[in-house]
Amino acid sequence: MRAALFLAPLTLALSLSGCGDKPAETASETAAPQANAPAVEGPSEAEKAAKLATLPAPYNTADLKAGEKAWIKCRSCHTLVEGGANMVGPNLYGVFGRKSGSKADYQYSDAMKGHNAVWDFATLDDYIAHPQTTVPGTKMGFMGLKDETERHNLIAYLKVETTPAQK
Repeated sequence: MRAALFLAPLTLALSLSGCGDKPAETASETAAPQANAPAVEGPSEAEKAAKLATLPAPYNTADLKAGEKAWIKCRSCHTLVEGGANMVGPNLYGVFGRKSGSKADYQYSDAMKGHNAVWDFATLDDYIAHPQTTVPGTKMGFMGLKDETERHNLIAYLKVETTPAQK
């Protein structure tokens, strides 16, 4: 019994330590890309600025660099690239306009499956501010971004980075 009382908080602390600030870089992350690795070309800065300008206020005046910095708190659990892996949380590419809990290759909580919302600026803003209040029973252990400007920067960054290019 005493062991269980000791191990439960320790297990919780270790589980939640993965979500939050930037983890230490490993040697493989700081090494130069391999010569035979395919180049991944994202949108140019001009294309990003053009996408940003089309967003609704207040997201259209967000700071994408600050949004990228805020993303550090999310990237230990999520990926953003098209076809990227699900991690602790789902890959977020194409999240805008998607029904909550509907990404076919991710195991959502029953709470998220039953949330029945479509991810847009307002629903993401509310969820990122306080996930457990917005979707009681969500698997997301992140406590939320309370700073409104930081959330707006992050959401604008997500929209610019995860919206498929118009063809």
